[in-house]
Amino acid sequence: MNTTPQLINQEEPPEKLNQYFDLIDKLLNCPNGQEPEVLEENLELLDAGLIRTMLRVSAIFVHENNSEGAEFLVHVARELSKQLGLYPEIPAKE
Repeated sequence: MNTTPQLINQEEPPEKLNQYFDLIDKLLNCPNGQEPEVLEENLELLDAGLIRTMLRVSAIFVHENNSEGAEFLVHVARELSKQLGLYPEIPAKE
């Protein structure tokens, strides 16, 4: 990634951002279906900061015409948000 941490997420310390970036790189480069194992190996990084960083990186990917990478990160961030209880439950209409 050619982005600087201070432009991505000013709420997180630089060392934490680098850990998030490393995890995002691992997710992007792991074999299809191995994402849960990668996340399991990095439980200490699974938090709202990671989700914010993933969404901001996905926005950069969109601007760099990497829609596949952006969609992947949004999907992972959404699923992770649900598992962490950060994703709002919208009741189904009857």
